[in-house]
Amino acid sequence: MSRSLPIHLIEGPVGAGKSTFAAQLAAEMGGVHLALDAWFARLYSPDRPPAGVMPWYMARKDRLVDLMWDHALALRVAGVTPILELGLVQRQARAEIYERARLAAVHLRVHVLDADRELRRERVARRNAEQGPTFSMVVPDAVFDLASDAWEPPDLFEAEERHIEFVDTAPRAWAPAESLTRRRSPTGTRPND
Repeated sequence: MSRSLPIHLIEGPVGAGKSTFAAQLAAEMGGVHLALDAWFARLYSPDRPPAGVMPWYMARKDRLVDLMWDHALALRVAGVTPILELGLVQRQARAEIYERARLAAVHLRVHVLDADRELRRERVARRNAEQGPTFSMVVPDAVFDLASDAWEPPDLFEAEERHIEFVDTAPRAWAPAESLTRRRSPTGTRPND
């Protein structure tokens, strides 16, 4: 049993590579990746209403975040590192998770991924078509735009306070296509020191 294990929180806009990054992180450290989209699609997509989707979605998302947080805490107690991908696109939603971590005396390691919007759009279109290992549901172009517009990147206060590790997932001409570029938080400190 290890209550000293951190919980990793992976956030960023749609198509940034969060699921790929989380899966790599889980493989590296023997952790468990808990992705809200995958849980949501399995539990609720068959019951999706034809109209009024946003209120329906938000009520279920909030309950699912509660359940996944409890599950992450249980994994820690069992000695397993949880890697949460919760789709917390707004700063206030992330602030609520930060407060949960504080109250539970949990060290939260925050990783924020991003890439150019058009690259992210291409990735989502490819994921929709291929339906590979990171696929959980089709994201139409209009939903991609809505979700991208809703994304609130961490401001300087959040980045400094949480020691966020920013990860640029755009491929570089000099690097393998699957590589990820990690950088320090805007304060210049090492992430999560």
